[in-house]
Amino acid sequence: MKHTPCTHTDFVIEREFAATPAAVFHAWADPQAKSRWSDCHVEHTTEYHLDFRPFGREKHRVLYPDGRIQDVEKVFLEIVDARRIIFAYDIQLDARRLSVSLVTVEFFASPRGTRMVYTEQLAYLDGHEDRALRLRGTEESFDRLALDLSYQ
Repeated sequence: MKHTPCTHTDFVIEREFAATPAAVFHAWADPQAKSRWSDCHVEHTTEYHLDFRPFGREKHRVLYPDGRIQDVEKVFLEIVDARRIIFAYDIQLDARRLSVSLVTVEFFASPRGTRMVYTEQLAYLDGHEDRALRLRGTEESFDRLALDLSYQ
């Protein structure tokens, strides 16, 4: 069997929100709020659970119309109220792990409200690579977050 090495990449997204750091942090911490904005494929989600605490977990399962199952599982490594969240997560498609990531999210007070800095470091496994798609999906999630915060 041929060995395909892991590939690595990272990206940073900075966003400004017209809300306090506490409000933006709450959107990450509250299961109902987070389910409104964070994950794509909401229309096919069959399971969502958030246990927001250090070493707590978040699970998101999607059943696609063609029968494929995607699982995203996160573990929170550090949570500092209204300042920082660090978590690791993996994505599996039909029980095949595609990638593993380490993410740091930081919240800073700014003249507009909050500057959020999201840094993701990815390891792609066995030839899978979707950096452009991952970046676009994350940006779209933050668009939904901005919209959700504007309704509050």
